[in-house]
Amino acid sequence: MNSHITFSLSVLVLLLWEASTAQSEHINRIFEEEVSSKANKSSAEDPSILFASYYGNHMVLQRAPKQAVIWGYSPNIGEVIKVKVEGQETVSATVYKDNIYGVGIWKVTLPPVSQPGPFTITASSALEAITLTDVLFGDVWICSGQSNMQFTVDKIFNGSAELADAANYPHIRLFDVSLKYSPVETLDLLSINEGWTLPSKRTLADGTGVYFSAVCWLYGKYLYQELGYPIGLIDTSYGGTPIEAWSSRDALGQCGLSSTEIVESFMHIDDGERDTPGYRNQLTPTQLWNCMIHPLLNMTIYGAIWYQGENNAMPGANTHKYNCTFPAMISDWRLKFNQGSLGQTDKLFPFGFVQLGPMNPDPPTSGFPEIRWHQTADYGYVPNPKMEKTFMAVAMDLADFISPWWPVHFRDKTDVGKRLVAGGLRVAYSRDVLADGPRPMTITEGSSNLTLTYTQPILYHNRDGFEILCSVQSKLSGPPPPQPPYWTSAPIISPLPTSITLYSLVCGEGQTVLGLRYSWRESPCAFKTCTVYSADNPLLPGPPFLVYRKMTGVAGTVHTIDWNTPTTIHN
Repeated sequence: MNSHITFSLSVLVLLLWEASTAQSEHINRIFEEEVSSKANKSSAEDPSILFASYYGNHMVLQRAPKQAVIWGYSPNIGEVIKVKVEGQETVSATVYKDNIYGVGIWKVTLPPVSQPGPFTITASSALEAITLTDVLFGDVWICSGQSNMQFTVDKIFNGSAELADAANYPHIRLFDVSLKYSPVETLDLLSINEGWTLPSKRTLADGTGVYFSAVCWLYGKYLYQELGYPIGLIDTSYGGTPIEAWSSRDALGQCGLSSTEIVESFMHIDDGERDTPGYRNQLTPTQLWNCMIHPLLNMTIYGAIWYQGENNAMPGANTHKYNCTFPAMISDWRLKFNQGSLGQTDKLFPFGFVQLGPMNPDPPTSGFPEIRWHQTADYGYVPNPKMEKTFMAVAMDLADFISPWWPVHFRDKTDVGKRLVAGGLRVAYSRDVLADGPRPMTITEGSSNLTLTYTQPILYHNRDGFEILCSVQSKLSGPPPPQPPYWTSAPIISPLPTSITLYSLVCGEGQTVLGLRYSWRESPCAFKTCTVYSADNPLLPGPPFLVYRKMTGVAGTVHTIDWNTPTTIHN
């Protein structure tokens, strides 16, 4: 099959779907005439049946027990398309006219395939056949988000060695979606940056516009090292973008958000453009969902990983809606991938994410701590009652203030990949591995201290990062008003293997301790020197946490931290 023809015809159809209703009817006729003219030719290089754009040679399809879905186009409504994986039974589908997009579609669910392959897959009508070659069956993962997901392999620490090593993993296959945005949901991808390919220095970063996500690659590589069977990685990420752009109207509606308002961004937008009626870009809600996620829904996938949130940490960027928008987006993706794949993608497919890393060393204000908390739906950890089957890589300790790509793009993506895989193995593959750093379970009051008890042994790299919330109990019956609560540092006076004792007499006279938090800074520490790490797995830092609890002032009082209830930020 001539891949250029396949891609060109797919793009033609997609352009049609972006047009207005009147325009679409006209271009539909052009598409039908174009495909009909191809069908009238006998050359096998000009087929009238086509695979959708993201099916190609060298790809990975989802392995058993799930069943992969394959779909494509044909202008011949009512025609029967037979699809066969070599060595497997033939399945068939009848071409139907799609009610929304007005084109002929065929769609089949393949038999479950356990062997990795490679296989040849043939789709045929009564008159012609098209093929996919060197197809593997394994686990397919979507990788999405903004610039730290888009950040390429050549820019990371040890990037040259990583690129040189890539060719040693021929059973990992890569696919990269082009940067596009659309005001309407498209049936297929508008453009492809790099079709399915084997990893190499050239395909990971060739310096001419072909690139691939470092986090996605490292996650896939470490996962392959553990599983030993093919991994398919689909990179669909776009730098400088908010979560609203990756969310459908349905997901935004769950959080009471508009689907038309442009969200604040690190990227400059001219005020004249912003105020232009109907102006849209990659920062507008739904725009990236429409054409970088929605087209993939028909594909059977195993899971997704996500690195995004910096954009929503900005003032005016719905920071405190993230505890709704993120869980809503995950739930919406799960529902629609399940529906699009005819039930083959799991209704609760595993979803991993990177908790925001550091940026500036000591900014006057920052939304980063709030986004980190909201990424967990205000629980402080995952999975939790609101975010089932999710896993998280803590990254706040990977500061890189001299990064040539700006401090927010820290270069240590290796540890990110390893931490993500630890969570993925535990949550997505039910492996009995430690995937989370230490969290405190109780707070015990002393006469001049507070002791946090952990269920996991602690490795200390520092002795700071804890803060106490102090509140004045005014003795005045009238004005002036009492001083508002404030956070102040609480030094560690006793770091023990499973407990941390803090000096608590840091509030002024007449003040009461109302709460406790840890690592609540944009950049809590220098590189890998935050205070709390797991002694059992030093790779894993303790996550930031926030607890509101009024202390009694009575020594010996024990407070159990309720990790099953979200904690809303209010100070």
